[in-house]
Amino acid sequence: MGTLVGHVAPGFGFLLIGLWHLLNHIKLHVQSPKSYHSLPWFPSSKIRYLELFLIMVGCSMSIAMELFIGPDRHQPFDTDGTIPSNHLHNFEHSFISMMFLVYAAFAILLDKFVPKAQYELTQLLGGIAFGQQLLLFHLHSADHMGIEGQYHMLLQILILISLITTLMGIGYQKSFVVSFVRSISIFFQGLWLMVMGFMLWTRSLIPKGCFLNLEEGHHVVRCHGEEALERAKSLVNIQFSWYLIWVTIFAISLYLAMHKIYEGKVEYQSLTRYDQEQADQDIEAQKKRSNLDESKSFLLMDKSFAPIDMERLELPAQEKCGRSIGPLIPTSDTHTHSPLPLITHDNDDLTV
Repeated sequence: MGTLVGHVAPGFGFLLIGLWHLLNHIKLHVQSPKSYHSLPWFPSSKIRYLELFLIMVGCSMSIAMELFIGPDRHQPFDTDGTIPSNHLHNFEHSFISMMFLVYAAFAILLDKFVPKAQYELTQLLGGIAFGQQLLLFHLHSADHMGIEGQYHMLLQILILISLITTLMGIGYQKSFVVSFVRSISIFFQGLWLMVMGFMLWTRSLIPKGCFLNLEEGHHVVRCHGEEALERAKSLVNIQFSWYLIWVTIFAISLYLAMHKIYEGKVEYQSLTRYDQEQADQDIEAQKKRSNLDESKSFLLMDKSFAPIDMERLELPAQEKCGRSIGPLIPTSDTHTHSPLPLITHDNDDLTV
């Protein structure tokens, strides 16, 4: 950083990652709003770890640029082995890139080993990376009292939003709004870094009353007097507000457009191991809920059948017992010597 390329190149990386997350989170939510589950990173169809590989490559290039390519002697140390004052900001910028490199590397390892806390640990690593980025920009060794300081102060607001939403994602894994805001903040970070690069190191875009001054090996914007400085800071605030409006319009319009395209369309793709475990847990929970509902409905059905009043089905005793059953066996025959008994049913007594 400290140059146009040093701001535009990493800014373009943040912008791409933020846009990639924004598209994928919206698509996931539109296709399955009830079963939506946030992801810290998204695998691509052909190269699973493409997003993480790009982060690692970009961070490695940034570290090389800050510590070895950018310095005049292609190394950041002084002749006595100490860090010179004009290279302090190079180390600060490189440490930001190192932390994001650590995040990407461990995200791959966590996906390989699939521990129980894979999602939580990945999100925590991302939160630590944003936290270090916020700390180093807040305690930056460069002079941040002028226009550059105003740009960096507004950048810190975006980094803080990214940090908060990343940590919130640990406890609110099924919240689309948290993921949506985090993606927008990362996208806006990249856009604002690119704007800083062009506005601070392009002479034709420097505010009226200000100029580029070479200090400690890099150019810094300075202004003629307090009035010119305050006017330049106000222009930075107006610029930030203008971009905030357009980023908001872009994000909501993108959501509406993707909602129209993907609503009702379910795409089947290979799940990550973590996704597969989450899907299995959801299926198991649905089975338990279904079994519980069935048992409840069975109990309700059992209670709905009241005991049948058997007295209503019985005939009156007088009807049953007042009728003669009649001769079950023929009466005495003239050809027999002794008559067979005649059985009758009179009232409640049996007579023979």
